[in-house]
Amino acid sequence: MKNRYTLSTLALGLLLWAGCKSKDKNAAATAPPATPVNVTEAKTINSTYYDKYQATVVALNSVELRSQVAGFITGIFFKEGETVTKGKLLYEIDRRTYEAAYQQALANLASAEANLVKAQKDADRYTFLLKQDAVARQTYDQAVATLATSKAQVQVARAGVATARTNLSYSQIRAPFTGRIGISQVRLGAQVTPGTTILNTISSERPIGADFVVNEQDIDRFYRLQRHTTDSTFRLKLSDGKMYNQAGTIYAIDRGVNNLTGTVKIRVKFANPQDSLRDGMSAVLNVLNDESGSKIQIPYKAVTEQMGEYFVFLAQDTIAKQQKITLGPRVQDNVIVTSGLKEGQKIITEGFQRLRDGGKITLGMPPAQGAQGSAGGGGAQGSGAASGKQGEKPKQ
Repeated sequence: MKNRYTLSTLALGLLLWAGCKSKDKNAAATAPPATPVNVTEAKTINSTYYDKYQATVVALNSVELRSQVAGFITGIFFKEGETVTKGKLLYEIDRRTYEAAYQQALANLASAEANLVKAQKDADRYTFLLKQDAVARQTYDQAVATLATSKAQVQVARAGVATARTNLSYSQIRAPFTGRIGISQVRLGAQVTPGTTILNTISSERPIGADFVVNEQDIDRFYRLQRHTTDSTFRLKLSDGKMYNQAGTIYAIDRGVNNLTGTVKIRVKFANPQDSLRDGMSAVLNVLNDESGSKIQIPYKAVTEQMGEYFVFLAQDTIAKQQKITLGPRVQDNVIVTSGLKEGQKIITEGFQRLRDGGKITLGMPPAQGAQGSAGGGGAQGSGAASGKQGEKPKQ
């Protein structure tokens, strides 16, 4: 009986061992295989990067030329679109009427001065006679009054001469400053009305400005830049994609915030020795970011986004760990990481589309899968943010 129980127990144990072994084999067969991935190290690189603002090139001084006297255009003395120097004669209005008025004013002044000389002599004579009691007091008083009237008439005549001279000078319109003049709005023989008719527009170009707007939260930053600016702080990128070769400085910050847009206008001044910048041109103003320097960079394609937050997968031995990061600016195919990573950590750049936090990984992807992974396939955690060359350093 005892032997029978022993055999039964042994048989039952063998059955249980065989069942557990079969269960372990099934579990191993159904476990997901390790995901092949490619990795790169997070590197600290000395980077210089810029914040970009849409800008418009503007003249620091621009004036509409208008006539201050009426008449007909009798002369145009410039070539449209050229640079004119301060004081250059631009337009002439028929001067004959104003020249005649000036000559008449000079004659009136000469007549008034002659009357003053006569009145002065009469007053002196009657003053002497009055001391000798040889003339009536009334005659003396009339001479003195005539002298005062003559002096006033001389002042009136001199004012008339000044007015006539000014009107005569207004018949010639000269450049108020050195700048580029536009296309004339009037032609020879055209009649102009004082203060109404626009003759032309002239704008300065050396130096020249670039206007852009910033959010009111950034005002303090630009006040600091106004006090401390280097040659690399402001760089202008032209519409043809070329960088302008002159550095800029802050010329002015607008007096207040626009209450409709919450923005402030800022003007940056640039030298313009070759007249490369023209009023009204569009450009992109690059402003040196305060965080330029030694920063961690990783390939941008390794980043995934979930509900406005950014993540990467770290390779820790054979396990993938999802890590939340904070991004800075893009630098070509790379991106700055301001927090969440340390130098030397291994970042999964390809194959992470099929990973979950804690998933098993193996280094090295088959060629076909590697090509598919670099193209950015979908997965449970989302696709990479952009494509790029693995480990490529940004051009400074």
